[in-house]
Amino acid sequence: MGKIKLTKGELKKQRDSLRQYERYLPTLQLKKQQLQLEILHQIGLLEERSLSLRAKERAAEAWLGLLAESGLDLKPNLLPETISIGAKNIAGVDIPTFLRADFIFAEYDLFVTPLWVDATIESLRAMIALREEVKVVERGIDILRHELRITTQRVNLFEKVKIPEAKEAVRLIKIYLGDQMSNAVGRSKMAKERIEESLLAGAAL
Repeated sequence: MGKIKLTKGELKKQRDSLRQYERYLPTLQLKKQQLQLEILHQIGLLEERSLSLRAKERAAEAWLGLLAESGLDLKPNLLPETISIGAKNIAGVDIPTFLRADFIFAEYDLFVTPLWVDATIESLRAMIALREEVKVVERGIDILRHELRITTQRVNLFEKVKIPEAKEAVRLIKIYLGDQMSNAVGRSKMAKERIEESLLAGAAL
């Protein structure tokens, strides 16, 4: 705590600051709680999507074997044309949300292309879309964790520094002003007693 002025003006300033800190702290604590809950939710979502992705990757191994044998190049049909991403607001923080992956229309000769190609393309596209979703969820978790660190620092600052400092400043100023008032009353009494003594001495003459 820096040097404080032991005045009534400073007392008002410190009391106002204390009220402001105590009013703002619950908002910060609520934000911290909301961020923690959302991080847990997003981690659960990430685990779910990651499991689905691994399952699709295992299932795709059979298709990849057929593709290698056929010599077909499906890469142009597997590149997402657009990745649509939305936004979700959590306690004043925007995180990205995966909406969908759009692919170009698959063009190939139906007469010479094996029947399993359609299913292969759909399976691989679903896998690619899941990969994109996992990336988006991971990015959202990073954003939330960063904001949680900042919010936690602010909560600690208010709880452990600002509020105790303001309370201590109010206490010290009140003690000082109380002492000053007591001293002033004491000096007033002494002055009154001297005046009375002088008046009595004058009357005796």
